[in-house]
Amino acid sequence: MDINQLISRRVLSLRNARGLSLAALAERSGVSRSNISLIERGESSATAAVLDKLASALGVTLASLFEAEDAAPSPLNTRAQQAVWTDPASGYTRRQLSPAVRSPMQLVEVVFPPGRRVSYAQSPHSADIYQQVWLIEGEIIVTAGEQQWRLQAGDCVAFREGQPIAYENPGATPARYLVGLVTLPFAL
Repeated sequence: MDINQLISRRVLSLRNARGLSLAALAERSGVSRSNISLIERGESSATAAVLDKLASALGVTLASLFEAEDAAPSPLNTRAQQAVWTDPASGYTRRQLSPAVRSPMQLVEVVFPPGRRVSYAQSPHSADIYQQVWLIEGEIIVTAGEQQWRLQAGDCVAFREGQPIAYENPGATPARYLVGLVTLPFAL
């Protein structure tokens, strides 16, 4: 399935499951109704920043927008089955590594072009989401809230989501890294 079709079905399904109109999702996310409609029809390749706004408004992780709902739960996700998406704004490519089985952990591989930056103005989630970034090759600068780290190959950083997050590749070669996300319910 085309990745934009996968995203479109997932956004529409999540919006319907939450009983949200286009107008309500637009208000919650800050994304225009017309843009959401184009995304849901698979007629627009949304940027990572727009998808992050939609995911936050829908109460899910960005990574979950790349999960096929109709996929049979399997503990295996072969390379050929892994959804690959390229952000039209920054050119970064993300590969959804995690299989379709229900799990609080998600793994994503990212290849980030040199000289590019992407930022997410995250709002608090309805769950506690933690992220670890392990840099495999290249270099990146990761900013989470007020903290910033410059990672070299082999470095790993951990932080909590729900705050503004940015990734920047200041180098001359692509950066490749693994993102691990763990979602925990908020303790009452």
